[in-house]
Amino acid sequence: MASKFEVYEDGAGKFRFRLKAGNGEIVATGQAYETKAAAVKGTEAVQRAAADATVQDLTEG
Repeated sequence: MASKFEVYEDGAGKFRFRLKAGNGEIVATGQAYETKAAAVKGTEAVQRAAADATVQDLTEG
């Protein structure tokens, strides 16, 4: 199964997204958005940013 973004409404009536790996594990979550459209835009922003993202190790001096 491929990874996927899920957009959902939380208990407070806000919209959020989560990124699930192919095995179903949640690997990232987004902030609360006022609208579903804004949450979808959040997923698109993550997709664009992650395309060429690098890993920065902040644990080393």
